[in-house]
Amino acid sequence: MRCFFVSDLHGHQHRYNVLFDRIAAEVPDAVFLGGDLLPAHARSAGKRFPPVRDFIGEYLSVRLQELHDALRDRYPRVFLILGNDDPRMHEERLRDARHAMLWTYLHEISVEWKGMTVFGYAYVPPTPFRLKDWERYDISRFVDPGCIAPEDGKHTVPVDLHTLCYGSMQEDLEMLTAGRSLERAIMLFHSPPYQTALDRAALDGQSVDHVPLDVHVGSVAIRRLIDRKQPCITLHGHIHESASITGAWKQQLGRTWAFSAAHNGSELALVRFDTDRPEDAERELI
Repeated sequence: MRCFFVSDLHGHQHRYNVLFDRIAAEVPDAVFLGGDLLPAHARSAGKRFPPVRDFIGEYLSVRLQELHDALRDRYPRVFLILGNDDPRMHEERLRDARHAMLWTYLHEISVEWKGMTVFGYAYVPPTPFRLKDWERYDISRFVDPGCIAPEDGKHTVPVDLHTLCYGSMQEDLEMLTAGRSLERAIMLFHSPPYQTALDRAALDGQSVDHVPLDVHVGSVAIRRLIDRKQPCITLHGHIHESASITGAWKQQLGRTWAFSAAHNGSELALVRFDTDRPEDAERELI
């Protein structure tokens, strides 16, 4: 199956418009949106487009409905998750059954699709940012220097304090994949796996309180899951500058092919891949 993957569009309408044009022209079987989808601070990104107060209702669902009406039975399956820059208060709207024909909201669930199992998981390890809706401890309660613990930041929805303080990405992923073979799995993450070409941040030479910062900021839990269970394809975003620093947006980890669609330029980074030939995946900056 031919698939598109994008991430970290941050509500930039020109990127979305390019994506929608490519969907209409190429008609992939599926489209994966890997988080950080909404405009920051409830504002439309980019001065070339009018402000959108309700990005999901006034723009995203409208444009996808137009595609659905135009393509009819050729409309691709759209899978999406949110990211750490997206307020979780919008999650219920993405789960709304009225949008079921337009997209599948995938966080912490799995669905069967054309012989593949598709998983979604939006959490990232603790960051220096205040919004903590989509942050979890990784494999322990360790927090990198300069980062803020999940319980010490801002949340837009109520959160159980025990889960906030003691839950971990590792426990979540063990529950999500328990007893499941991942040989024919596509896993849609926001965070990249730790210590890869996909999680390299521009932190060279920086320190906090004389402690050098780790330039690899991905998830150890995700890396361990990939190394142990070897899903077919994993999709990642979050670290915009990683490909610019390492020169790589894809990496093979054992049998797993891991792709990042994060990008630190103004273009849309569109990853095209075929589920039967992931090694031939390509990325285009448009």
